[in-house]
Order: sequence, then C-alpha cells, then structure tokens
Amino acid sequence: MHIIFNGERKELPDHSIGFQALKALDNEKKNKAIAMKVNGQVEDLSRELHEGEQVSFLTGEDKEGFEVLNHSCSHLMAQAIHHLYPKAKFGYGPAIEEGFYYDVDFGDEVLTDAAFPSIEAEMKKLVKENLPYKRAEVSKEEALAIFKDNPYKEEHIQELDGTISTYTQGDFVDLCRGPHVPSTGYLKHFKLLSLAGAYWKGDSKNKQLTRIYATCWPSEEALKEYLAILQKRKENDHRRLGKELGLFMISDYGPGFPFFLPKGMQLKNELINYWREIHTREGYLEIETPTMLSRELWETSGHWDHYKDNMYTTKIDGKDFAIKPMNCPGAILTYNASLHSYKDLPVRIGELGHVHRHEASGALNGLFRVRAFTQDDAHIFCRRDQLEEEIKWIMRLFDEVYSVFGLSYKIVLSTRPDDYIGEKAFWDEAEAILARACEHSGHEYQINPGDGAFYGPKLDFKLKDSMNRTWQCGTIQLDMNLPHRFHCYYIDSSGEKVEPVMLHRVVFGSIERFIGILIENYGGAFPTWLSPIQVEILPVLPASQGEYAKEIKRLLDEHHFRSEIDDSEEKLGYRLRNAVVKKIPYSLVIGEKEKENRTVTYRVYGSEKQITVKLEEFIELLDKAVKTKARF
Repeated sequence: MHIIFNGERKELPDHSIGFQALKALDNEKKNKAIAMKVNGQVEDLSRELHEGEQVSFLTGEDKEGFEVLNHSCSHLMAQAIHHLYPKAKFGYGPAIEEGFYYDVDFGDEVLTDAAFPSIEAEMKKLVKENLPYKRAEVSKEEALAIFKDNPYKEEHIQELDGTISTYTQGDFVDLCRGPHVPSTGYLKHFKLLSLAGAYWKGDSKNKQLTRIYATCWPSEEALKEYLAILQKRKENDHRRLGKELGLFMISDYGPGFPFFLPKGMQLKNELINYWREIHTREGYLEIETPTMLSRELWETSGHWDHYKDNMYTTKIDGKDFAIKPMNCPGAILTYNASLHSYKDLPVRIGELGHVHRHEASGALNGLFRVRAFTQDDAHIFCRRDQLEEEIKWIMRLFDEVYSVFGLSYKIVLSTRPDDYIGEKAFWDEAEAILARACEHSGHEYQINPGDGAFYGPKLDFKLKDSMNRTWQCGTIQLDMNLPHRFHCYYIDSSGEKVEPVMLHRVVFGSIERFIGILIENYGGAFPTWLSPIQVEILPVLPASQGEYAKEIKRLLDEHHFRSEIDDSEEKLGYRLRNAVVKKIPYSLVIGEKEKENRTVTYRVYGSEKQITVKLEEFIELLDKAVKTKARF
C-alpha cells in the first residue's frame, strides 16, 4: 500500500493504522503526535489508512492538535465528574480557542470552584491509568439505549443523521464525533479555571446547566505560561482599570449603556480624531443620520424581519419607529438624495453613528458587550469593475490603522447564511470577489461557512492583542441587495441607470469595544498620543517652584498637550508613585535647579531613569511622540 507523506509516495504494509505510519515515517513527531490529518481531515491515530491517502501528523502544539488535546480532556473531566457525582448529566463539552468547557446538570447539587481540586485529583488518577480512547459506531437505537438516562444526549441523538459514534475510556462512554488522543496518559497538563451558568442549547427557556471552563496544554511549561497570561488579563481587566483611571462607568439606571467620564471622553475623542484624519485623507465624506426612523425603512432594508428582536421600538403618531441598530439604511438615503454619474464613483460615506441593540442582560460585559455604542461605519458605493481595487484599498487602510496599535490580525471570509436574502448567483459572485481581493493583495484568509450577514458575505478581521486573545473588530461586507431594495442607481456612460454595489466596512467596529480592547492591551498605560493625561508636573516645593510649574503647563497647553500639576502637600515620592498608579506617560520633577536653568527632569512611565533637558527639548520630544503615534 502507498500513501502520500510530505509530498512523497511512501510504502506501508496493507491495513496499516496511523500509529504504524507514524513510527515508520515521522521520526521527529513519533513521541509527540496525538492525531493525524488524512486528506485534510483530522483523524484518530488508530484509524486504518488506505491506498493513496495523504497523511500528516499533529502534535498538541499545532492548532488542530491543540483542539484534539482539549476535546479529549473534556471527556477526561467528564469521567472524573461522573466518578465524584454519579447523578450528574452531561450536555455539550467542546474544545474552544484556549481550552474547553463542559455543560453539566448537577441536579440539586451546587458546584463551586472549591470542588476543583478534588475533580483535578480524580483526573490525574485517570491520567495515570492511561486509559485508551476507543471509538465505536452505533445505530440511533443503540445510541438512545446507551444514553437512556441522559435527556440531553437523547435530545441531541434525535437530531443526528448519518453515522453516530461514541468514545469510551475505562468506565465512561460519551457521544462524540472525535477525534481524540490515543489515551488519557497524553493529558497530563490541565487546569480547571472557572464556572458559569449556561442554558441548554443557549435558550433561556431551557434549564440552566453548570458550565465548567478548563484548559489542557502539551507541556507543563506551556500551561504555566498560559496561566501567567490569564493572571495578566485579570490584572488588566478593563472594567477595573476603567474605574481606577476614571475612564467610564456603568449605572444601574442603564445596564449596558456606558457613561464616558472626562478622561475616558478624552481617549474616545482622540480615537475619533484619528478616524476623521485618515478618512478625510482617503476621500470619505462624513455624514450624520437620525437615531430613530420609521418601520417602513427597516422593512425595506430587511432588518424588521431579520433583526427586530434586537431592536428598540416605539410608536410616534400611531406609527411604528425603531432606534437604529445599524447605520446602513440611513447612509443609503443620503446616497439617494443626489444624482450620481459613473464618473463620481466610488462614493465613500463615513459615519460615527450611535446605534442601539438589545442584548440579553447576562451577555453584558463592560465595554465589550453593550446595548449602545458608536460604530465607525463607512458605506462605499461603487461600480462592479471597481470592487476588487476598492476592497484592496480598504485592506491597506486597515493595515495602517492596526499597525498603529501594534495589533496583528487574520482574515475570515464568512459565506452565505441560511436566512440570506437575494439571489444565490449574487452570493457566489460576491464571495469570489472577496476571496480574489484577499489573494491579489497578499492576504491569507480562512473560510467561515454560513456566517455572512443576511444581505451579503463579509471579510472579518480578527485582531490579536498583547495577551494572545482574538477580537472581531474590522469587517468588509459586500452588498448588492440593499442598493436594489432602495432603488439606488448611478448614470453610466450610455446615460442608463445602473445599480451600484455597496461595501459596508468598519475599522474599529464598536469604538466602545475597541477602547475596552485597548485598555486591556496596554494595561491602562496608553501611548502618549492616546493618554488622557500626557504629563504630570511635580514641583518639589510647590511654594518655591509653583509658578514655574504653572508656566510649564501654560506652554504645554499652547502646544495642545494634556497635563496636570500635582502641587499637593504630599511628599514628592508619594506624588511620583501616584503618577505611576495613574499610568501617566511622563512625570516632570521641577526643583530649584530646573527653575533656575529652565529645564525639566522627566521620567517615562515604566522606567526609573530620570533625564534632564531644556524645556523646549522636552516639548519637541513630546511633539514627536504624539505625531508619530509612538507606542512606547
């Protein structure tokens, strides 16, 4: 029998399984591999290979291998829980980006994190037993018999078509497609992390289960590194830092509706100023559209049918109105307000629109998930022959913006959902255009089937922050449906009316959410250009150097730098520490020598080094840090 390994034909004995191929072909991974890919599909190492198949091997350090590791560990945790809580019923237990969870019904028992050590101890015991994961394919009737005492598994089985498989390790059997690691002995480095409530199938009408989050890594070192990152994330929680730094607040009078305090407003305005600067340069025309518009508009756009449950509605003069959850329909009305020639296109319209969406109270999370936010929208109306170039131009803009904040990203192409509107042929064409634009601009992308907006496919930009988390921010959505619904047109070179194509795109996404990401990414220590207060002025003896400190502040004000004087009666060391706590980029110490020589002694946040320069030199240094948007 021949298979393909590393692009070469390799001979193996007939009926060889993955384990045998691994030992024969991949000396580097033979002690580390936990699964294999066969013709692009992740499989158990116990799976039999066949003539001509392409094979590669996965370790826990590979993305897909990490998922196998964590999915297998979810079964290990479930087995341990089964031993300790025999009456527990299990729902879903999938791998997620940084680990796994399992939803469990503990009946009348309430699980707290105080139970974690005993569950982990039982898991370690099962690891030492090195129990093999055994796959079996069963009929629906057999599966229902196996899980007859678990209503969650029974319900899931009734929804399944085709092959049904189970995995057994020791005395525990679970419903699962797999694949899995060869045995529990591969799962040595895990940690239970937290608890949450989760409704069965995410429906609030169903019973709430206990969701246990955990993680598993290929080495003790990798696990320790991840736990250190988790601790850093906890310390950098934007809700805590937002309160400590006086940036924003959430009131009980409006859950999900953030209040920006003066310093937070300064930060938000700097982001908005930057947005306006680059969009003016790129030829965008800024507009503002009403917050509330009539039901007829939302019916025409399709939002009333597809998004009504997330919209806030009211009646005015007996007619239904809705607060806008999106800016798109208003932008279309502004396009239709004037006549356009083919020579005018593309028309780029930008809006910092304040939108409202009804989110479940349990989903609200600081600035990350809110009910009111500012969306940095842009809608571009262009000819079909301009689409690819326009999308590539947008990508260049995204590259520029994200590099300013030091955020890398990956692109995901989301394709036609089940509830799509418009013709299938449009969707096929639109998806191909987005894919080509990525390829021709040198950007790699992944496919996310069925996750497009109801009116068109999209490119989602997944940002990665300093703590290795992924965030959905930027998006480019291609839309031929809404221009058709709203009868948009331009006059072509023959004098005929032609429908334009519309691109929806955001860079920040929600500005509020982006601020939350930045707070945690920087740990509240913002780059100088973004920092609400850029300079803290500290006269050693306020009575003696106070006037010079005020002169410095006046000069900084004239140059549009944000500064404050701390001339309290506290000792200098205390005031210096206070400036560090407030994470202010520059602290200026002003003593008698500085006053006499018209100098300043500055200290950069995060450094103990003190540097003395002429006042004018410091202003030049500050000006350069702001203009270049330096991150350090």
